[in-house]
Amino acid sequence: MSESFTIRILAWPDARPLAHAVRDRVFIEEQGVPRELEWDEWDARSEHALACDAAGRAIGTARLLPDGRIGRMAVLPEWRRRGVGAALVEAMLGQARGHALPCVTLHAQTHAAGFYRRFGFNERGGEFLEAGIPHVEMLLELLPAPPSADS
Repeated sequence: MSESFTIRILAWPDARPLAHAVRDRVFIEEQGVPRELEWDEWDARSEHALACDAAGRAIGTARLLPDGRIGRMAVLPEWRRRGVGAALVEAMLGQARGHALPCVTLHAQTHAAGFYRRFGFNERGGEFLEAGIPHVEMLLELLPAPPSADS
């Protein structure tokens, strides 16, 4: 039986304590990203998706920058392969479509590129290091929303 979780879109002041807990554990503790590289000025300017379990504890997070880049996506280890990451990507894509962005980009850790391909993302360019971890840039062109039946 799978446990339930919810996804909320939050501005940084509300997202901060929840996102901090997840990103500290995944990026800083698990992956060894230096703390000074993890926290940047883009958090305050981004929209954040937060996944929380039934008790309201943060289990995953992602952000959408104003230019359409998804970043800082992290899911706690015990919640991986349970649909949380997919729900976070779908939430960020929904936000991007709502802002009528023509495309979305992201820097995927190379081992996770296949996960993003499932959503239609394609690699653009070669592998590069970000915070000492191999990444690849990925791009998804967003189709305009179909016209509503009212128009």
